[in-house]
Amino acid sequence: MLRSYKWPAVMLALVTLAVRVRAGVEFPPVSPDELKMTSEPLAPGAPAVVLFRQVDRDDNVHHAHEDNYVRIKILNDQGRKYANVEIPFWAKIQEVVDIRARTIRPDGSIAEFDGNVLEKELVKAKGVKYIAKVLTLPDAQVGSIIEYSYTVEWKEHLLFDSHWILNSDLFTKKARFSLRPYGGDYLAYSVRWVSKGLPPDAEVRNGPDHIVRMEATNVPAFEVEDYMPPLNELKARVDFIYQMGLAESDPVIFWRSVGMRWNANLEKFLGKRKAMDQAVEQIVSPNDPPELKLRKIYARVQAIRNTSYEIRKTKQEEKREKEKPAQNVEDVWKRGYGDIVQLNWLFLGLVRAAGFDAYGCWVSSRREYFFFPNAMQTEKLGFNVVQVSLNGKDLYFAPGVPFTPFGLLTWSETAAPGLRLDKDGGTWIRTTLPQAAESRIERTGKMAISEEGELRGKITATYTGLVAMYLRMEERNADEVARKRLLEEQVASQIGGGAEVELIGSPDWSSSDPRLTAEFNLRISNWASKAGKRLLLPAAIFTAAEKGVFEHANRVHPVYFEYPSEKIDDVTVELPLGWTATVPMGQYQDAKTVLYNMKVDSIRPEHGPEALRLTRKLTIDVLLVPQDSYSALRSFFQTVRTGDGEQIVLQSIPKPISQGKESHTSN
Repeated sequence: MLRSYKWPAVMLALVTLAVRVRAGVEFPPVSPDELKMTSEPLAPGAPAVVLFRQVDRDDNVHHAHEDNYVRIKILNDQGRKYANVEIPFWAKIQEVVDIRARTIRPDGSIAEFDGNVLEKELVKAKGVKYIAKVLTLPDAQVGSIIEYSYTVEWKEHLLFDSHWILNSDLFTKKARFSLRPYGGDYLAYSVRWVSKGLPPDAEVRNGPDHIVRMEATNVPAFEVEDYMPPLNELKARVDFIYQMGLAESDPVIFWRSVGMRWNANLEKFLGKRKAMDQAVEQIVSPNDPPELKLRKIYARVQAIRNTSYEIRKTKQEEKREKEKPAQNVEDVWKRGYGDIVQLNWLFLGLVRAAGFDAYGCWVSSRREYFFFPNAMQTEKLGFNVVQVSLNGKDLYFAPGVPFTPFGLLTWSETAAPGLRLDKDGGTWIRTTLPQAAESRIERTGKMAISEEGELRGKITATYTGLVAMYLRMEERNADEVARKRLLEEQVASQIGGGAEVELIGSPDWSSSDPRLTAEFNLRISNWASKAGKRLLLPAAIFTAAEKGVFEHANRVHPVYFEYPSEKIDDVTVELPLGWTATVPMGQYQDAKTVLYNMKVDSIRPEHGPEALRLTRKLTIDVLLVPQDSYSALRSFFQTVRTGDGEQIVLQSIPKPISQGKESHTSN
């Protein structure tokens, strides 16, 4: 099963490809009405609309492929941006070929695209690159029609991921879809489909030629908002599910059969109990308490070479690729390497040998879709984890994912439904959700403000739990220069313009420690603004992430946070000698699932300059906020912005006039 981990690493460089679009390709004829069109009544004010879109997928081949065609009408100046076309795809499992494009001017003349197709890297994920083919169509004017076509090719035998996604960010007047399902060379397969949010006129039909088709009209534009559930989960769509033999309609019977089959395969892979007993003797001591045993086994498995995350292949690695796949946990242990799935199952074999009550589980991911058992989609249970009972609590582990701290899973696998395997077909479970305090950013420091308003000093940032894990994962293949730049940019981005950040030393990038600690020199020019003889400075420093969040009065989609998290700041600012401060009252709001506390305390020592202690805490301890609760969440973040925007007033203390000078004046 394909596992999908995505880590944002936007690359600015564009690479020119040797591919060129072929000129003179025949497209469907353009009607006079399409040329004369100036607006769409069903999408008032839209910058552009999709006049027609067609998607034809063929799974009944060794290399599944999908032909796509799009025709867009530009209605105003903003719509001209759609002449910049991006076609995203997964580099290791897909390829985009046969790109053709042209612009039809308002007078009906045609400008063929004959330029270079570029390639832009969007996301890196576990060795899989998510990239886009990029092209700019020529002479796109208001009133023009742009159209392009391309083919997406899948790697051999990768066919069990067929979807029709109807919505785009533009209103679509008409769309047509088709799928030629896979039939199977030796084994019979059946295909069924589940749909969500289809327009009233859209009907999925299986024709006498065994091709599944659908047409849809007037598909609304999809509105993208900050902090929203997975896009594909919200869009109108049709998902196709393949099943060997005749399709089972009863979810209970279906999952019992699947669970029994998966459990049989797992138990066969775990079959070498004697080898696991011997391995455990090398890892733990008989007198170790249970949690220490579990931690030792976890650390040992994480130290094994993980082939799922390798980039370059040495000659030895290429030789190993020719070896037979590992047949059982003993093979993985003796070879000293394995992929994600094998290492997780090795951990299961070891903890059982150590006497723990443990189960193998296949769980879903919250990253792209939400899982519902009644849909009977086995491909959405694509992540294997291990459930272990420790001191009466069920814990979940996936040591096959590098840098994952003990007792945590990647965020998309937390609070996720899954099937715990056993001989009777399994039991439905839901993985645990970490508390907000387990994934936090904590910044402490000592700073000084000058009479000119410059803030300067040292900051220590401690990233904990999932925050630390994702930093390590994102930068696992980067050099020290790139890692340094990432951390510096992260701190600077939370302050705003004018911040100069310099990393001191090198954090521990290689371990699975729950904490990643980094120290910085920080200088912010003009942090305080002058108001006559006074200085005004913000009561909080690291606030950029909350600016502009949830400002809109209305919300279309639920609010979705990937995982609970917390931000804690505790910074001391020393004032210039002879200056004093008037501090704001601060803000405190505890709304149960979200909490904000901002406070400024004045420190007045007997000797030396006065100082300020700026403390701020923001806790998000919720995953999904429905639309009907949005106004309360918006009100909370307005309080956050109000608190972050409060000002501290600094002014110099007037120097007392000496007695001698007063006597001289009186005379």
